[in-house]
Amino acid sequence: MPFDKFAVHKDSPAAEKAWADHEILNAFYGPVPKAPRRTPMRELISTILSHRTTHADEELAYDRMLEAFGDWPGVLAAPTPDLAHAIRTTRWPDTQAPRIQEVLRRIQAETGGSFTLDFLADWPVERGMAWLTDMPGIGLKTASLLLLFNYRKPVLPVDAHVHRVAQRVGFLGPKVSVEKAHSVLLALLPPDAEALFNFHKHNYWHGQQICFFLRPNCPRCPLKGFCNYYQEHYGEATPEALAATPTQWDSNAWGKLPH
Repeated sequence: MPFDKFAVHKDSPAAEKAWADHEILNAFYGPVPKAPRRTPMRELISTILSHRTTHADEELAYDRMLEAFGDWPGVLAAPTPDLAHAIRTTRWPDTQAPRIQEVLRRIQAETGGSFTLDFLADWPVERGMAWLTDMPGIGLKTASLLLLFNYRKPVLPVDAHVHRVAQRVGFLGPKVSVEKAHSVLLALLPPDAEALFNFHKHNYWHGQQICFFLRPNCPRCPLKGFCNYYQEHYGEATPEALAATPTQWDSNAWGKLPH
């Protein structure tokens, strides 16, 4: 799907670079379907569990938690040490267990007894972000993931991968923190949930699969033509280097992209 209807947003060098990044990675990885990957409650609780934890260990913790206690009322009523034991594959189970129970208590209080987050669909972005980030263990990234992925709110989650790519390419300053980057990058892009969703997913994948923290795979990178990091380490991209750059992700040769 083309995104040229937002071309008028290109009103600064940083915005132009951010949009060029988006257009190139959209072609390289392909547009991502808009269907949520998980239910809202699973998205929220799993993201809490995922802090400094591998995806496999996060999934195992989530499954063990519901196997042990059945449903959200069961998780809320469980002895906290037992819940911590159930989610022991996470990095900090003794911290995450009481946080999860406090989050469940607040959801129950907000809804009058049920465990649903669908009231967020009707709330303005600012109200939803404030309510979510007021809870323990929920920062800007977690709140943004939930609001964007499940309710298509025009927000932008920024994790270490998105942050690293943005700084290396050069549309995010070298001293801008991950927290601050949420608002800085959002201001460079159109307030369109579909574009923001694809920008997040593509840069997340790019940081995982090509723009590694150590020894990034610059020869494979389709952003080399205007990437600050590439120019600093290799000089201007030559016509030969650009011609040798893949134009699409080859899942058969390089592996399937993650969730």
